Amino acid sequence: MKYMLYVFMSIHKGHAMSTIYANRARLPDGWVRGLRLTVEGGTIAALATDAVPEAGDVRVDTLLPALGNLHSHAFQRAMAGMTEVRAEGRDSFWTWRDLMYRFLDRLTPEQTEAIAALAFMEMQEAGFAAVGEFHYVHHRPGGAPYADPAELSKRIFAAAAATGIGLTHLPVLYTYGAAGRAPLAGGQLRFGNDVTGFQSLVAAVRDGIGTLPPDARVGIAPHSLRATAPADLKEVLAAHAAGGGGPVHVHAAEQPKEVADVEAWLGSRPVQWLLDEAGAGAGWCLIHATHMTAAETVALARSGAVAGLCPITEANLGDGPFNGPGYLAAGGAFGVGSDSNVRVSLVEELRTLEYSQRLRDLARNVLRVGEGSVGAALYLGAAQGGARALGRDSGAIAQGRLADLVAIDGTAPALCALDGDRLLDGLVFASGDGAVTDLWSAGRHAVQGGRHAARNRIVRDYRAAMASLLASL
Repeated sequence: MKYMLYVFMSIHKGHAMSTIYANRARLPDGWVRGLRLTVEGGTIAALATDAVPEAGDVRVDTLLPALGNLHSHAFQRAMAGMTEVRAEGRDSFWTWRDLMYRFLDRLTPEQTEAIAALAFMEMQEAGFAAVGEFHYVHHRPGGAPYADPAELSKRIFAAAAATGIGLTHLPVLYTYGAAGRAPLAGGQLRFGNDVTGFQSLVAAVRDGIGTLPPDARVGIAPHSLRATAPADLKEVLAAHAAGGGGPVHVHAAEQPKEVADVEAWLGSRPVQWLLDEAGAGAGWCLIHATHMTAAETVALARSGAVAGLCPITEANLGDGPFNGPGYLAAGGAFGVGSDSNVRVSLVEELRTLEYSQRLRDLARNVLRVGEGSVGAALYLGAAQGGARALGRDSGAIAQGRLADLVAIDGTAPALCALDGDRLLDGLVFASGDGAVTDLWSAGRHAVQGGRHAARNRIVRDYRAAMASLLASL
């Protein structure tokens, strides 16, 4: 794979020792000035406050824990802008899905790699240090397998290597076309695996991920209750636990039709079924969980699972808003993801999450339990929840944690009048992605001066891939 020969040529290797000096930084207990932070072996080895910079330090203005993007379908980045034309009748998630399936019929492994590299690079430039790739395209168009069942997963690995992003790879079990074990059809054929095929895929993925740095992780992603069946799901979960475990991600309750179909089939709403029958809890991430009852909301919050929220995509697809106030009041953990990658923006995900609640509730400053900064609650909550969902020891600037770090320019016009947690309010609600100056993924200094070290090459290859893809449509 072409990118595998280009691993971190322009990116500081995570195992090397380096030192960062920040004028100010947000630690778990609050803000500090003059932070001198040492990175070694991809982790934060030492912290000193009220320090002075020394020769060789990377100097930044404001240092924050970097978020993990907990839910991505990287290939969909290439569809951005292609599905915003109104068709006859009422457009919905389901009509969008049909267009996505047709797009998939032409996608090659080489194009998959180039598209993923662009999406991962954009994530890092926006401030995401890691990504959970919910990867469900496994086969050739029409469903015939590749000689290597992990061919397309390895293309994702190559894109992660090209960018230096931290990867939690989540191969997807997708066996049925709809609730009730309906057969796969059309574009879904590229996704399909029975339990045996899926276990072989996971084994190949675990073998192949050794090409990436040691912070890379493997989990599993039963796509949804409509794309699997109870017996299959329980068998896969048991095998996953026996094999050492790792994150478990699943789509749940994104659309009312999905909820109704699952309830008609299994006699229980999807979130409640996953909690009661599949043991969803710590180590799980329920993506979307949009349409829940009040009781489900509290139960999910208390389960230890993370709610994986994708506000830009959920708005783009007309999914509806998450029940944020009830979930946070019950102590629920959350993170954010870019999902369809129609727009890759960390601050816009957080902003859209809060604004969706304001529009529904006709209120302001909703997603904060008690008094205080909403921007800090959103940013720091998503940092911690995203790290949990991705199985990464990150989410805070603390000794021993992975050096997933982001620097922002607090002197930028949108931020220069702000300090303390008000700076996070400004970052979330008043700034754009251009506030990011530097980004480290497990110590790999991928973004410097607001620009990814491999941007020119990645963009060139993406444009070539899109030209060939569009020519084939």
